Amino acid sequence: MSIRRLFPLLALAVVLCAAAATVGGPPGTGGELRFAVRAEPKTLDPHVVVDEPSQVVAYLTGGGLVRENRLTQELEPALATHWRVLEGGAAIEFTLRQGVRFSDGAPFTAEDVAFTIRRVADPALHSPLAETLRSGSGAIRAEVKSPTVVVVRVPNRIANLAGMFDGIAMVSSKSKTNPPAGLGPFVIAEYKPASHLLLRRNANYWKKDAAGRPLPYLDSIRLDILANRELEMMRFRKGEIHLLNGLEAESFDRFAKETPGAVRDLGPSLDSEQIWFNQVPTAPIPAYKREWFRNVEFRRAISAAINRADLCRLVYRGHASPADGPVSPGNHAWINTKLKPAAYAPQAARERLAKAGFRMQGATLVDSGGRPVEFSLVTNAGSKIRERTAALIQQDLAKIGIKLNVVPMDFPSLIERIMRTYQYEACMLGQIADPDPNEMMNVWRSSAANHQWNPNQKKPETTWEAELDRLMDEQASAVDPKKRKAAYDRVQEIAADQLPFIYLVHKNALVGVSPSLWNTKPAVLRPQTFWNVDTLAFNAPRGR
Repeated sequence: MSIRRLFPLLALAVVLCAAAATVGGPPGTGGELRFAVRAEPKTLDPHVVVDEPSQVVAYLTGGGLVRENRLTQELEPALATHWRVLEGGAAIEFTLRQGVRFSDGAPFTAEDVAFTIRRVADPALHSPLAETLRSGSGAIRAEVKSPTVVVVRVPNRIANLAGMFDGIAMVSSKSKTNPPAGLGPFVIAEYKPASHLLLRRNANYWKKDAAGRPLPYLDSIRLDILANRELEMMRFRKGEIHLLNGLEAESFDRFAKETPGAVRDLGPSLDSEQIWFNQVPTAPIPAYKREWFRNVEFRRAISAAINRADLCRLVYRGHASPADGPVSPGNHAWINTKLKPAAYAPQAARERLAKAGFRMQGATLVDSGGRPVEFSLVTNAGSKIRERTAALIQQDLAKIGIKLNVVPMDFPSLIERIMRTYQYEACMLGQIADPDPNEMMNVWRSSAANHQWNPNQKKPETTWEAELDRLMDEQASAVDPKKRKAAYDRVQEIAADQLPFIYLVHKNALVGVSPSLWNTKPAVLRPQTFWNVDTLAFNAPRGR
């Protein structure tokens, strides 16, 4: 799930200066920026990223044709100086920046763009990026017109086609390394599992600032692999870590009292927390449980039994809002304002369960076969927020006779279960949402790998999933913004009615930024604190 843009984009971008906009330059250059990722990256290949640590590495080391400014939410030229959308949105022509070299020194040409697009589109790679370029069946093609001009064609028209290239890192067609040579501001220098990744400044990075100084200003970035949030907070206090993304509410409030200038509440993020049930037909779970999970009345009852206001108040200390679907209130352009968060209604939950054939046996809910309703919920270990959320949901479900077993596990094992073995019953995780609906193709289309409750379907297994497929294709190809909005409004209505994900809260974007850093510009869109990493510097000269 890659990070993208909010507003419709111009077909022909204004050619902007690729330099950093800060006048006067940094007070110092060099030095090592440090922050933490909370798990091992599942991959260092930027084209098959499915987890947040891998996404962080891909953002810092990858270079795209275009770049979204996370503050203005406007698209800017990057490796492409300008572009033209052709054939009503079914093709796009990029004119490339000249004189750019990969981290290994090889020149960047249109052949590398074509190679990258073909690689991403290869079905054998299973790249989630391909879903963002596919609004229907058919091939994604790249045609080299000259060393500096390339045309990419997609199966059907895509609204905001240029914006789909923000998260696609260009890689070298000639590189023999794994991962291949890239074009981002940093390169991977060292990876020690369970310890850290060290990224070094890319000496061949193409950008310069307004005074002609080469970017990035920093010499290196150290990403500590650190699941323990308390240790991360302690190291931030000591100045050993410079950035905190996704700060938990309790820590935020504590820091706000101790060092108010170091933390910021940016308001509603686009992210959400949700639970879902495993509906994969071949999953190694009892058939009767799969029958529960596939029953929409069961899912609606679970949703009605959860007190979201309590979650916002007790877990997030007011730094969150109850969720009514996949679109956050912070996403003003796309939210369906007719939808309201599900009300806490335990009695309505009991009535729905009775309608579905469940009944109370003493204090225990049983199904039509007399089996007690009990299931396990997997989530990632080490997150106090999710531990507390799960504990409150456990209490809420106990009130309607359901026993919930919470199973925290390390992140790699969790990903293995929900993405490959399907050996789980229910899961609670966050969703890193993207502003534009096209970026959610890899969630809502039934064939997508991130269609978590039942991924990689050869054809839609339910009529409502078939409708989701149709609507997502419709909004992606619609030229009229009103038609796009209407189609995605309907997607949100189906999600709220069928509840494949039971959305819990939309949390605020809470971040920490060390006062030792210069030119920090935290934004609601990810990556919140380091989206402008190539122009970050330290306040005191560090030497290069």
